[in-house]
Amino acid sequence: MNSRLDALHPYPFTKLRALLESAGPAPAGLAPIDLSIGEPKHAAPACVAQALRDNLAGLSVYPATKGDAALRSAIAQWLAHRYNIPAPDADTQVLPVLGSREALFAFAQTVIDAAAQPLVVCPNPFYQIYEGAALLAGAQPYYVNADPARNFGSDWRSVPDDAWRRTALVFVCSPGNPAGNVMPLDDWRTLFELSDRHGFAIASDECYSEIYFDEGDPPLGALQAARRLGRDDYKNLVVFSSLSKRSNVPGLRSGFVAGDAALLARFLLYRTYHGSAMSPIVSAASVAAWSDEAHVRDNRALYRDKFAAVVPLLQPALDVQLPQASFYLWAAVPGPDTTFARDLYARTGVTVLPGSFLAREAHGVNPGQGRIRIALVAPLAQCVEAASRIAHFASTTL
Repeated sequence: MNSRLDALHPYPFTKLRALLESAGPAPAGLAPIDLSIGEPKHAAPACVAQALRDNLAGLSVYPATKGDAALRSAIAQWLAHRYNIPAPDADTQVLPVLGSREALFAFAQTVIDAAAQPLVVCPNPFYQIYEGAALLAGAQPYYVNADPARNFGSDWRSVPDDAWRRTALVFVCSPGNPAGNVMPLDDWRTLFELSDRHGFAIASDECYSEIYFDEGDPPLGALQAARRLGRDDYKNLVVFSSLSKRSNVPGLRSGFVAGDAALLARFLLYRTYHGSAMSPIVSAASVAAWSDEAHVRDNRALYRDKFAAVVPLLQPALDVQLPQASFYLWAAVPGPDTTFARDLYARTGVTVLPGSFLAREAHGVNPGQGRIRIALVAPLAQCVEAASRIAHFASTTL
């Protein structure tokens, strides 16, 4: 067996299940409401469903590892329109993937040389795939704690030079999970300068990029930041995106990787052996999704309505603010976050995720402690009901 498997931590939701089991059954007479997991619940767009039905002949075709040319072109055109940049080269700078999760993990295996005793720099809290990808590739994670003074962003300059010299890969998540913070251009400038100096790759996870509040001010993307800073070849930069949140199709398992052509060439070689080619049926449905923005605007409107209803209910009882983007609230709670989440479930039937489950103790602190992540993915009425229960519970525990 691969001994590196022993280094993996239990997944946050494994820990959550154990925590809730210790709370006993949910209270009788209250319907349970789960706001712990970021699984979209809005309806999938009709254009995707129709494309699936229209392309069943794809079941009889082996898919190409590089992906369908029409899909690569649709993604390149979407990137150009969304970020106001020249369209990336669909032949060399774009690869379809089976959701951003598998690609984030696989990409790390491509760029990490275990013999060099490398580090992988991760935000903290973080999406646990970053850590698992690093460990299974033979690297050690180096955690950069979220800084509330920086809107829960990372201070890249806090990483010492001796750590940067060993760094093979940096994971960025913008908009962030769990705080919904968007990395500003000055932070991108800093990170690009460090990459130029030390040679590490940057993996920018942008799966929440299309859930925001102001239609006239979408979140800054990594490719967009690179172009603004004159990095037209996207040197050492690869971005990861997905249809799961944007289009409410997490079961479709469809996303893309785009950026540095040299890195993507090596990644394509890896994928040729890894066997992660996208089905022609999924590819056709993905073209339909990336080519339509109406359903995405409608999706954002549904989230805006939920935040507008929920945040005022929670603010009298909890320290919580509207995020810049994403569908999460990152709320401070009285007392330990695990105790709050356990007792909240026991008394109200509402499930949230303790913030400490999303982070590691680093530099003397677990930056997720004392916070919970609330995913506003349930229907509006359920989100409002859950917020009312959370607020009442929090006000009675102070």
